[in-house]
Amino acid sequence: MEPLFKKHTIILGILCFCALGILSAQTASEIEVLLGTSEVTYGQAASFVLRASEAVKTSNVREAFNLAVERKWLPKNASPDSKARLDGISLLVMQSFGLKGGLLYSLFKNPHYSYRELAARGAFKGKSDPHNAVSGDQLLFITNRVLSIIEGERQ
Repeated sequence: MEPLFKKHTIILGILCFCALGILSAQTASEIEVLLGTSEVTYGQAASFVLRASEAVKTSNVREAFNLAVERKWLPKNASPDSKARLDGISLLVMQSFGLKGGLLYSLFKNPHYSYRELAARGAFKGKSDPHNAVSGDQLLFITNRVLSIIEGERQ
C-alpha cells in the first residue's frame, strides 16, 4: 500500500472516531498497535469492533470475545488467539453494528453472506478473499468504512 494512501486512511479513521466520540487515549494506543499488526486475532477484533459499535465499553479482550461468541457474532470455530479471517470479521461487523442485509444474509447470518454483503457495500479495498487473514490496517479500514456507510444511511 502506498505510504501516502495509508497515512490518509489512518488520519480519516482517527477523525471519524473523534467525531463519534469514541477515541480515547486507550483507543489511540490500540489503533497504533493495530497498525503494526499484520494478522489480528478474533480477540483483538472483537474488542475493537464491539467498542466501535458501542455494543460494549470494556477493553478487556476476553470479555469482548466472550460476548461476541455468546451473541453468535463470530464463526463457530473462532478462538480469542486464532487469526481472524475476513469472512469472520464481516460477520462480527454486520452483527455488532446491526446492519441489515439481503435475503440470504437475513436467513443465515453466517460469515459467507456477511462477507458478500460488506463486499457489495464497498467495505473492502481492492480485491479481497474471504479466507484471508485480516491485518490491523484492514480492520481499521473496514470499521471506518462501515461507520461511513451507517452515517450515509442516516442522511
